[in-house]
Order: sequence, then C-alpha cells, then structure tokens
Amino acid sequence: MKIHFEHISTNGVRLHTALAGPANGEPVIILHGFPEAWFGWENQIYSLAGAGFRVIAPDQRGYNLSDKPEGIASYQIEQLVNDILGLADTQGLDRFHLVGHDWGAIVAWNLALANPGRVKRLAIANVPHPAVFRSYLLTHPAQMLKSWYAGFFQIPRLPELFSRAGNWRFLNQAMPGYWPEDQQDRYREAWSQPGAITGMINWYRAAARKSASRHISPVVKAPTLIIWGKKDPHLGHQMAPLSLAYCQQGQLVMIENATHWVQHDQPDTVSQLLIEHFQGEE
Repeated sequence: MKIHFEHISTNGVRLHTALAGPANGEPVIILHGFPEAWFGWENQIYSLAGAGFRVIAPDQRGYNLSDKPEGIASYQIEQLVNDILGLADTQGLDRFHLVGHDWGAIVAWNLALANPGRVKRLAIANVPHPAVFRSYLLTHPAQMLKSWYAGFFQIPRLPELFSRAGNWRFLNQAMPGYWPEDQQDRYREAWSQPGAITGMINWYRAAARKSASRHISPVVKAPTLIIWGKKDPHLGHQMAPLSLAYCQQGQLVMIENATHWVQHDQPDTVSQLLIEHFQGEE
C-alpha cells in the first residue's frame, strides 16, 4: 500500500497532504498535533488504508511542507477548522470520519461540534473536550503547571530561539525517547522548514487570544471514540471520562502503559481501535 502526496488548496492555503487507500473507500481525515506532521500518524495510515479506508492526512497550516501564513490571527481555530472542511470539499466529501491527536484533536473536536452534519464518526487521542479543558484549567492548578509551555509560547521570538537551540533539543525531548536517530532527523527536517517553527507556535498564540464567539451546543453528536494514554505527562487522564460525558454516543479506551504519544507507543492497538470504530454502524 503506497502513500502519495498532493498540495491541495483550501481556505486560502495549500496543504501538503498524504493520501492512501482505495479512492472509493470510506474517507478518514487524520489530523496531527504539535510538533508533528502527517507522518505522526504513518502507522495508522497504512493500517487504515490496508483495511479499505481512503485516508487523507494533511500537514496542517504552519507545519512541514504546507503553507505558513504570517500573523497570529491566521491560526485561530476557525481558520484551522475551515482548512479541513475545505480539504474535504476538494475531495468531494460531504461526510467523513475524523481523527485527531493533540492540536489535531482540538481541531477535530471543534469541527465536529460546529459542523455535526459533516462528521460520520469521531476519534480523539489524548486531548479533552474543549469545555472540559477550559473548566479543568481553572480549577486544577496541577494541570496549569503541566501546561506551562503554552504560556511560554506567548512570548515573542524567544520560544523560536529556545526550540532551535541544541539541534532542536527542547522539541526532541518532548517526543518519544525510544525513537531511532533517523526518525528524530525526520522531525528536525520538518521543524527546520522556513517559517515552520513560528507557524507551529502561532497555534498557541492564537489560542490565547479571543476569537469570534460562537453559540453552539457542547454535545458531540457523532459516535466518538476517545483513546487516552494514561501516563500522559501533559494532560491529566481525569479529563478523559469528563469529556466522554459530552458525547451522545461515546466510548473511552484508557491505555495504561501509553503516554501522550499513544499512537506511537501502541501503534497496533490504536490502529485496530480506529478500524473497528470507523467500521461501526452509524
């Protein structure tokens, strides 16, 4: 099963996109988080495509080989959601399955909430429902400490310099420690793309600024699978069952020996969970 690539225009940007699986397969859009790229889901792309799904996995704006528009406002959540809706439109998809990890999961939650008619089934890896995260941060100082880097990223220019120092030591230390050097080099190459580190960090900067107010229901209508590595050092696993409560049809799978990088720690388990979830009846 081969992966091929296209630069696809959507919402004013061009997204470098990995595509795999039969053209007439059930569509699955896969969204990576910080500080990854499309290949953060590579194991699952091959597994899903092999199971007959049509997989669409973009480098999101600001990342790797996709466009990196200037300005913090270019990275507000509405823009990120519209990128993916437009990407689906270019593929002729009225409805699709959707999966996201980290920031990709934040985009996925928001897209499913604001556009319930577009998402057949939703899968989330290690990120809470937006309403849960907002309330949990306000009442749990320990979580605020775990999310210290989000505050640090608000400083102009310094986070970019800090991230680049020591051949990307800060970002490398955040990633799975068992990766071989060639996998680390793959990520360093993505982070080194012109404008990438600022684009990536601008996601955090935009999140700290007010965006257009939206009055939408916090209840997720699409059948939802939440996969959570319990040893996540960044996001407390207590938020997983709280997030499940916002799903009309929800399932939570807690993976005891996995971290925030659950799709890397337990690739076969995560792939099988996704396949079974997306093969379910609507």
